Amino acid sequence: MIRTRTRTEDDPRVGAWALLPLGVAAAAIALAPWWLTGARLPLQNLWAETATAAQMPVVLLPFSQYTVVQVFAYLVVGSALAGIAGRALRVRGWGLTLLLAGILLVQVTATVQPALVVRDGLQDRLESTLYLAGLVVGTSLSVLVGMTVTILIARAPRAGALLGLAVAAIATGAWLGAVLSRGLGDDAFAAVMPLLPWIAPILTGAAIAWAGLNTVGRVLAALVSVALVWIAPALVTGIANALGTRVLLRSPGDLADYGLGVFRMALLTPELALRPVVATLVVAAIGLVIRAVLRRRAIPAG
Repeated sequence: MIRTRTRTEDDPRVGAWALLPLGVAAAAIALAPWWLTGARLPLQNLWAETATAAQMPVVLLPFSQYTVVQVFAYLVVGSALAGIAGRALRVRGWGLTLLLAGILLVQVTATVQPALVVRDGLQDRLESTLYLAGLVVGTSLSVLVGMTVTILIARAPRAGALLGLAVAAIATGAWLGAVLSRGLGDDAFAAVMPLLPWIAPILTGAAIAWAGLNTVGRVLAALVSVALVWIAPALVTGIANALGTRVLLRSPGDLADYGLGVFRMALLTPELALRPVVATLVVAAIGLVIRAVLRRRAIPAG
């Protein structure tokens, strides 16, 4: 007698091997706006030859000390897209491994290619070696953060998935900023730029509403998510200001002190720090109310 296994709601919705191209596609989609808008390496302070922006080589990622936040966003958004797809498809086991392999195939290639291009084009100086090493290490850390985001969103319980979604929300705001800055004219981008800081709070609040607050783990995850929304803009501001100050690049100690000073100021200035926190809480509250109403209507009367 042949026994057949009954398919359950927890079974994966696709075969494991379908997750490899899915990971490739997710990582590529996040990078596509960069690739489709020229993908020219940003001008380099230590470049060996004089070149205009149009003469710089084509690279898969914008390697530069001025674009570290953009690189983080391109990588983490791709990983988050893969994680969301993986959760929707109930990925598990080898499926998750193949999903991560697909992401890494794209993102490692996108890290190695510009690293080789930058290495060949920089002046032969110690500063060039340190500069390139910093870019590679920073990009590698972004890849690792992205891998963690994928795993949390795809397989963790809702409390863990919420943390992954919060990091993804922060990256999405930076990703949209990078995409729109390249795709729109200066005037159009200036018009939409005030809206960009609200992206992360709105998405994080929606993620909190999706996860709910009916367990201790979810409450703690929600508190951490709100803290991330509070800290992340200040951190981005500190990093961008420090790395964007060319005169300090030769003095790592002064660079760190300046970055920390800007970070503390942005973190503790009420008009800057409170707005994203309040927006996150308001969106989460509205979402939780809507969720409760829908759940109540779904319960049969009597």
